[in-house]
Amino acid sequence: MAHRLLIVEDDRDLARNLIDYLELRGYATDYAADGYGAMNLLAANDYDLAVLDLMLPGIDGISICHRLRNELMRRTPVVMLTAKNDVEVKVSAFDLGADDYIVKPVALREMEARIRALIRRANGDGDNSVLAVGDLRFDTGTMRIERAGTAIAMPPVPMRILALLMRHSPNVVHQQTLFREIWGEEAGDRHAMVVHMHALRNLVDKPFEQQLIHTVRGFGYRIAADHAPL
Repeated sequence: MAHRLLIVEDDRDLARNLIDYLELRGYATDYAADGYGAMNLLAANDYDLAVLDLMLPGIDGISICHRLRNELMRRTPVVMLTAKNDVEVKVSAFDLGADDYIVKPVALREMEARIRALIRRANGDGDNSVLAVGDLRFDTGTMRIERAGTAIAMPPVPMRILALLMRHSPNVVHQQTLFREIWGEEAGDRHAMVVHMHALRNLVDKPFEQQLIHTVRGFGYRIAADHAPL
């Protein structure tokens, strides 16, 4: 069965090129040229992934992403597509639930590779086990995360990073491994990684007395109920 994508882009030539390229590779696509059309389609359909242009008529891409996560309560992977290569814009997009960020002009092969990687990892590896580190619990079947009995709502990318760290606990997960497992490449966006790890720490560690997530300088990250190695 073909994966179903939503492409939201007001540049119709770019959208047509992207849709033609993806459909030739077996994807099924729906298209919206503005934010209102995108919201209507997202409310009515389940997509394997959405590509959202940042600047759109009606509702911008970041607002659509926010509504998708907080009003429609969907975990649909989101690739943000924009001409702005700005760290603050990236931070805003990731904070509101975007999974990836691609700057125009778009390399179609790279776009398809990132789409493929996000879809492949959207539901983890299908392991329905309960992961546990200290008082942190992650049921990968129900996708419920809780610490000390308190439920934690988490965006998709930090959730996948957490699952990867917990599966390897107490060992260090190298940064290149995180890039490859989350984004499908070893040389990922380091700014994006910093943003996602910051969000993860705020959710998992900040409200609690004991720190579980540790940075191992020069290598990567680990999660464990002890002190990080130097």
